[in-house]
Amino acid sequence: MARVTERSRRYIFHVAEQLEQANLPLELALLPIVESAYDPFAYSHARASGMWQFIPATGRSFGLEQNWWYDGRRDVHESTQAAAKYFNYLHDRFDGDWELALAAYNAGEGTVRRAVERNRRNGLGTSYWDLKLPRETKRYVPQLLALAEVISRPDHYKIPLHDVSNEPYYARVDVGSQIDLAQAAELAEIEIEELYLLNPGYNRWATDPNGNHQLLIPIETQEKFESALAQLPKEERVSWQRYTIARGDTLSTIARRYQTTVGAIRETNKLRSNNIRAGKTLLIPSASGPAGQYAYALDQRVKRKQSSGKGQKVNYTVRPGDSLWGISRKLDVTVKQLASWNSMAPGDTLRPGRTLVAYNGSPAVSENNRTTRKVSYRVRSGDSLYRIANKFSIEIDDILRWNKINKSKYLQPGQRLTLFVDSASNT
Repeated sequence: MARVTERSRRYIFHVAEQLEQANLPLELALLPIVESAYDPFAYSHARASGMWQFIPATGRSFGLEQNWWYDGRRDVHESTQAAAKYFNYLHDRFDGDWELALAAYNAGEGTVRRAVERNRRNGLGTSYWDLKLPRETKRYVPQLLALAEVISRPDHYKIPLHDVSNEPYYARVDVGSQIDLAQAAELAEIEIEELYLLNPGYNRWATDPNGNHQLLIPIETQEKFESALAQLPKEERVSWQRYTIARGDTLSTIARRYQTTVGAIRETNKLRSNNIRAGKTLLIPSASGPAGQYAYALDQRVKRKQSSGKGQKVNYTVRPGDSLWGISRKLDVTVKQLASWNSMAPGDTLRPGRTLVAYNGSPAVSENNRTTRKVSYRVRSGDSLYRIANKFSIEIDDILRWNKINKSKYLQPGQRLTLFVDSASNT
């Protein structure tokens, strides 16, 4: 808990303030402890990201932009605004019952709604405590209630907590245009790691050229930053390189080489299409510092995770038709390992040409050398072999083999499947 409260010190005052402005219970400011341990870079196997653990679709539904440059699910301010809207929506949908609203935040509105309707049909109670819900959801609300109790009386429970100041930590500054984050940190006279921890929504070395242009800056350096920024012309806020187009170049290959996007190159050079001619010169936005300086940028976080792997490093280039399942079988590792090494979720789409990293000799989990538990799974409406395999981090071929079924046959709701699931997985 001490580590989590220390991590939360940058954010929790502002989270509580935003919740209060939305007329929400302040106890909800503790929910990121349950969701992500207040880690804005948290990423789950279900593709949930950020302090509030929004999945991509829900994030978009509540206004969180997600693109190559920026992921609003990790933006401290924007994701909290979205979470507040989502809480108010769920609170209204469940007639003011906060326990049901929180259960729906965890398990999904449909799951909780069906559980309520099932109990109502059977003449049973419809409170959170009466419902048959997924195991994780049954623990979710008690976790938050217990957390609120412990934090209200830490001495009683002998839990060491870091003091968190009841005052703003940061200010939001609209910089008005794209800016290199290393340069922004220099203007604010702070370490770039601190800038990324306050602005974890930015995936790359700079802010999104098309906006959002908001930066969170420590309040103690806000005036200094704004003064220095005002003296810096917009055209000097990012570095530029002149590139002469070679035969065979495309905007995509040039963008990859310079860690930018086709859209950014087109906009900078006022190109109407993706067609380019050899010999012409392009102006390319590029990072001012070495890659390692941008320690919390998405590609650098991936590299750190990959460098921590054990065993012999293997690079695999994705081919058309490849899947994580198939690649993991070829490399004798688990899907979960392969996804983790490459900062992906097991269900993410692969792009041909992408290079994946794996480690031979890693303790791959197989049916024979892992602790498994046998699960009897009842097929639900909308289920597919892919969805079930993804949910339990197992392979489609194994499901077919364990149940002696043909891949071409459709699954039927109510059908029972036998699965052998890793006991250590969070299913």
